[in-house]
Amino acid sequence: MARTVMERADVLPLLGEAFREHGFEGASLSVITQRTGLGRGSLYHFFPGGKAEMAAAVLEDIDAWFDHEIFVPLRMATDPRAAINAMWEAVSAYFQSGQRICLVGAFALSDTRDRFASAVNAYFARWIEALAAALRRLGHDAKYADAIAEQVVAGIQGAITLARARPDAGLFERVVTGLRAMTEK
Repeated sequence: MARTVMERADVLPLLGEAFREHGFEGASLSVITQRTGLGRGSLYHFFPGGKAEMAAAVLEDIDAWFDHEIFVPLRMATDPRAAINAMWEAVSAYFQSGQRICLVGAFALSDTRDRFASAVNAYFARWIEALAAALRRLGHDAKYADAIAEQVVAGIQGAITLARARPDAGLFERVVTGLRAMTEK
C-alpha cells in the first residue's frame, strides 16, 4: 500500500536510510519504492532526475542539517566553547553513538565518489573550517586549529567505521571522548 507523502522533504529521510542500508548502487528503484512506500510515478514526480537526483537531494538535506546544527554555530556562536560542546552532543546523537553510518562518508568511499565529489568535499571542508574557526576564537593559532579540526573530523569518521565493524558498543563514545579532549586543550 502506498504511503501518503505531502512534501518532497518527507521522502528525504526515507531515501537517506535506503542509501545508508544499500549504498547508491544497491538502492535500486525497487528497494527505494519499498523503503519509501511510494510508487515510481510519485518518486519521479518528486525527483524527475531519478536516483541521482534523489541522492543529491539527500546529500543537500544532510548538509543543511549539519549547517544549521553544527557548522553555523561553530562559525558564529559568541561562545565557541559552547558551540564545540554542542557539536559533540549533536554528532553523538546524529550518528547514534556510531551505529548510524555517515552517508556522506559512505559516498566518499564508494564508486559514486566522483559523481558526488563536489558535495562530499564541500561537506567535509565546511566542517573542518567551522571547527577550526571556533578553535581560533578560543585563542589557538591558525595552524594548530586547522590541524586539530582535520584530525577531529577524520577521527569521527574513523570512529563511525570502527563502531559499525566491531562488536563494542562503547567504542564510538570512547574515541569521541579522546577527540573531544583534543578540542579542550
